[in-house]
Amino acid sequence: MQRRELFTSLFAKKKRGPTYPPYFLESGDFEKCKECESKPCREACEENIIQIKEGAPSLDFSESGCTFCDECAKVCQMGVLKVEYKKLLPKLSIDPLGCLAWHHTICSACKDACLENAIEFLGLFKPQITSECTGCGFCVGVCPSGAIERGEG
Repeated sequence: MQRRELFTSLFAKKKRGPTYPPYFLESGDFEKCKECESKPCREACEENIIQIKEGAPSLDFSESGCTFCDECAKVCQMGVLKVEYKKLLPKLSIDPLGCLAWHHTICSACKDACLENAIEFLGLFKPQITSECTGCGFCVGVCPSGAIERGEG
């Protein structure tokens, strides 16, 4: 392994699968979505964050976040999304290498957008996402450096 490959592998972002709406039981159930022609879940989303990729709904946090309003689950015709399956989305994380605040630039865009007050700063800098995070994604699109990403889960 050459030096460049080593450093690239250390700092490369992990490729993650789609972020599904928070109302499913098994990710394999999204295969049924390919049979749904009208995609009412996308139309029902009040924040317009549901995209259809490879026939299944996924969340795009670039403009907004999930309010957990239940509307996409209520209109799902295939039974994939159900209100009784409601859960939190995967917790988000802040990449210190990409975060402006971690590099001593005053920025609190993520904290200002967080509906759950789940982002705390250690002093004036160094934002941390706490256990209060619901994974709603409102902080993702407002981050000027794109340093917020979905965590494991």
